[in-house]
Amino acid sequence: MIDPAVPDVAALFVTHGGVYYIPGVDPWDVVRDARFYGGDAPVVAHPPCERWGRYWHGGPSARQRRILGDDDGCFASALASVRRCGGVLEHPEAIHAFAHHGILRPAWRDDWTDAGDGWGHVCCVAQGNYGHRARKLTWLYAVGVDLPDLNWSIPGPRSRLDYGFHSAAERSSMRATVAPRINATRLTARENLSTPIPFRDLLLLMARSRSPSWKMLPR
Repeated sequence: MIDPAVPDVAALFVTHGGVYYIPGVDPWDVVRDARFYGGDAPVVAHPPCERWGRYWHGGPSARQRRILGDDDGCFASALASVRRCGGVLEHPEAIHAFAHHGILRPAWRDDWTDAGDGWGHVCCVAQGNYGHRARKLTWLYAVGVDLPDLNWSIPGPRSRLDYGFHSAAERSSMRATVAPRINATRLTARENLSTPIPFRDLLLLMARSRSPSWKMLPR
């Protein structure tokens, strides 16, 4: 009989005290530093996306020059853990990290497809279909686990998080025209990064579906 108090999934790069701090999950936050995870449990990985996403350069108001992919090796570590242990990795839609690491871009409204890297499968899913206030399009990369049939629909924009802009002028124009029409509000940084409970449970279920015959790779 499985003891629910004993962690059987490792959650990597998660918020301290957040939704993954529950029985049965071994959470690795910034204090524990998930880059050094060496366990053998399947993983759910949420590596930081700031230097890989649409605003890797800091956004239209940034004054400091930043480097694309400069995340101290977090994404590479998360990817290695998923490939070694089995599990699922989550990152925002349209990030550059997938292409950088040889993973194919998933399409909207499509099923799971081969990642093209010889390891995993990918898909695009909206967290808005699983409880997030924004539609929050998300790419998933899964290795060695069951691939569930998800809600593949793409809801319309629900918040300012769902719109991109590349200059201060574009941002001002969006706030003055688009936002009032869709009643879009600015989410807090914590809300932007949050994982809805139903989506968390989905990712944990996937990780726990790792085949008993999964062959662990050497670290």
